Order: sequence, then structure tokens, then C-alpha cells
Amino acid sequence: MATLRGTLAPGSPDYVYLPVDIPPGTAELKVSYTYDRPAVPPGVPGNALDIGLFDERGTELGGRGFRGWSGGARTEFFVRADEATPGYLPGPLNPGTWHIVLGPYTVAPQGLSYEVTVTPTPGAAGAVPVPVYPPGRARGRGRDWYRGDCHLHSWHSDGRRTPAEIAGLARAAGLDFLGSSDHNTNASHAHWADAAGEDLLVLLGEEVTTRNGHVLALGTDPGTFVDWRYRARDGRWAHFARAIHRAGGLVVPAHPHADCVGCGWRFGFARADAVEVWNGHWTPDDETTLAAWDARLTASGRDGRHWLPAMGNSDAHRDPDVVGLPQTVVLADDLTREAILAGLRAGRSYVAESRQVSLAFSVTAEGGEQAGIGERLAVGEDTSVTVRLEVTGAPRCSVRFVTDQGVLYTAGPLPVSGTGTVEWRTTPARASRVRAEVRHETALGPVPGAMAAFTNPIFLGPT
Repeated sequence: MATLRGTLAPGSPDYVYLPVDIPPGTAELKVSYTYDRPAVPPGVPGNALDIGLFDERGTELGGRGFRGWSGGARTEFFVRADEATPGYLPGPLNPGTWHIVLGPYTVAPQGLSYEVTVTPTPGAAGAVPVPVYPPGRARGRGRDWYRGDCHLHSWHSDGRRTPAEIAGLARAAGLDFLGSSDHNTNASHAHWADAAGEDLLVLLGEEVTTRNGHVLALGTDPGTFVDWRYRARDGRWAHFARAIHRAGGLVVPAHPHADCVGCGWRFGFARADAVEVWNGHWTPDDETTLAAWDARLTASGRDGRHWLPAMGNSDAHRDPDVVGLPQTVVLADDLTREAILAGLRAGRSYVAESRQVSLAFSVTAEGGEQAGIGERLAVGEDTSVTVRLEVTGAPRCSVRFVTDQGVLYTAGPLPVSGTGTVEWRTTPARASRVRAEVRHETALGPVPGAMAAFTNPIFLGPT
């Protein structure tokens, strides 16, 4: 057993590596740690210390030696050949120099004193399990609208639910697919096979949690690990974004305007495939993200450049977090990994607060040409077009049609049945794109109510 002690001053490096010698014949490695939490002045962050593990293959950026990460969710963990604490990877305990990685998330003005206890246990190693991953296909309905929640945390990071419990809640929420996105670890990937099924597609991934924002690596190949140990100023993000794409996944910045330490997205959107506009219960930072996303649509829509689709996810960790609040509803050719990711990438989707809310949104030209969500209606600038939204499951909600000029049409409230149809006539000259919002009632006059659903845009006019 070895005990490692030290003190980190304010301004310490983002990650501190403590070398540990693992002798031959080690069957299990146990690690526990504590740190002090002194009182701090009001408004000043106190101490918070994350922890993880790298094996004898090293700590180089890219994660070749990565063996697990629990952040600040656990005070102890173990690794064996045949089993490991959730968040950590089982496998050989080869002799050599391993490293405990400490991540001082915040450090009090007095500094952060820590104590790490490392206990190697000798013995015969167990058999390393062969990972079994969930299938990339579930029983679909052909080309249809599928509901999913792609930002969920299990007990393999700072969540409190097992994959089986999350899958049960996803089914109860009417979801067809979900995304595994534990913080900074791929350890959960081999634990989703039993939770998936013919009725539920599981997309594997990771929430890459850097000091300059969080990003979902969504739908990556099984076993893919994406390193998080860099900031925007380091110039490393493009490399890891490309790695996500090579692994078949989407790059989705998460809650980009969240105000927690390190949560706001600082890497830009040039490498992104979509953006998480709605995260959990609708809050002011979601409203800010919506406005920023809408502004980017205006810059990209008319000249035909790539535009960034919106998503919504619950970011559920534990009770009372609601899986499927909100959920992204995507038009896909089938319930497969490839088809769902293609629909999300193309923006053929809308976001709803629950399974009760459904939308059908289209624009039709006077000659009969029609376009749906994520598409372009390529007609002349002065062509008269009809914007149509059909809503179910949104009682007493108002409807807003938002264009590149802002909100140009408002209707409602919808009847108590929650079902209604709203139409509006315009031209591409007046609106180069249009999207729909469904909002709850508000007691604050002109302030918009909380979101019930919103769509990705339909673009209007010549390409």
C-alpha cells in the first residue's frame, strides 16, 4: 500500500499525474482518495477534485493508457482483469509505472490538500472479458419519425442509474433510441447490450468534458474513447473532432451556454454536426442558446452554406431527472445507427418535451411543390407559399413562426385538447427560412413561455 499526499495551489495545471509502481503478479488495484474542503468567501468556488487512472502504456494525449475516470462521483475504485468499478475498464494489470490522474476542477484560495491511497493486491489474474456491445439496429417502421434522447448519464460516470434502469425509463417515455454519454469514459459501452432490444436502439458515445465546454461524441463505434485533456487555446480540438467522425459519430456541443464552471462551449462550431439547443427543463440558458443558434441559421441559410441542426436531450443523471425531457424526433429511413445519425445530421428533426407532443411542419408553394423540416423549397423569391403546422399534445400553447427577420406570425392559444393546425402565407423574399415554436402560456406578458416543442428550419427560395 502507498499513500500519496500533496497540495495544489490555485492556478494548478488542469491535470496532475501521480506515478504508481505496479509489481508483477498484481491481481487487483484499489485506489481511494480524500481532500480538504475549507470554508471560502461567498461567491468563491471551493475545492472539487476529480480522479482517474492510466496504466503502464502512458498518459500521452489520445488515451492509449486510459483505464477509467470517475470525476468527482466516487471516493474509491478498483480495477481487476475480469471486473472494474463502473467508469473503469477491466483488463490486464501489467507491471510498470501507472498513473493516478487528478483533475482539480476548482481550487479554494487556501489551496487543495489531497491524500491518495493505492493498494495493489497480489494474486492470480482473472480472465479478461470479451466485450459484447448493443446491436446497431432495432426493429423499425421503415421511413418514419423516431424519438430519442442522446444525452444520458449512467453510474459509469456521475449518474445514479444503471443502463437497465435508463433503458426502462426510455421505454416508458416512448423513446425508440437513446444515446449513452458518460463523462470522459467509454467504460459503459460493454454494459448496454442487455438493456437494448428490438424495441430500443442504443447509440454508444461519450460526453467529452473539457475545461472549455462539453461535447457529445454521439453514435461512435463501440469501444471508442475520446480524450478530453485540452483547452481551446491548445489547438487540439480539430484532431479529436476528426477522430469522432472517423469513428462514425456526430459532434454535438452540449448545453453551450450553461453557466457552470467549464461548461460553456469555447471551441466554435466549425466541426459540429448539430448543437444541443434544449437541455433538460427549459431554462434561460436554453433561451440564450436558441437565440444564438437562430442567428447562425440566418448567416448560413440564404447562401446555401452548411447549417447546424438543433437537438434536444434530457442530460438526466438521477431522480428526479426525467429521461425524454426533452426528446429529439427525427425522420429516418429505419431504426438503425446509420439512419438515425443521417437524419440528425440532415436536420430532419424537431424537439418536443414529451411523447405527447407531435408536430407535422411543411411549406407548400402555389404550384404544389412541398418541403419538410430540414429541406429547401426551391422556388422563386416572389412565389406565394403556405407554411403549415399541425400540433397534437400541446394544450393552451401558442404557436410562433420564426424567420430570418424574427417572429413574423403568432397564433393561439391552442384548444385544451392540445390539437390544432396553424397556417401562414409568405414568400421567400420575405422569409428565407422558417421554423416553428410551440410555447406554453406565460404570466409575464411579452416574455415568451417555456418551450413545448420547436422545429429545425425549412429554407425557402433558390439555392
